[in-house]
Amino acid sequence: MARSLDDIQADIDRTRAHLASTLDQLASKTKPEALVDDTKAQLTARVKDPQVQAILGVAGAVVVVGIIASLVRGSRKRSELKRLTQWLEDK
Repeated sequence: MARSLDDIQADIDRTRAHLASTLDQLASKTKPEALVDDTKAQLTARVKDPQVQAILGVAGAVVVVGIIASLVRGSRKRSELKRLTQWLEDK
């Protein structure tokens, strides 16, 4: 059965409205502000996860231990250098 021109026009109008709505949704999702807000929300949700908090805690502790070890190593090197220069001056 053939469709009437009014039915075809109504389908075209519905499709056009749906397409316009889809384009509006895509445009709003790709705005930089929306992307930043979405990313913030995702990161906030991840940080609140107990597993992630534990991993971040361990990572932070490893960084602190590394910094302390580096400072101690540097202090020892300076101390050894002072002793060596003193020994060379004494000779």
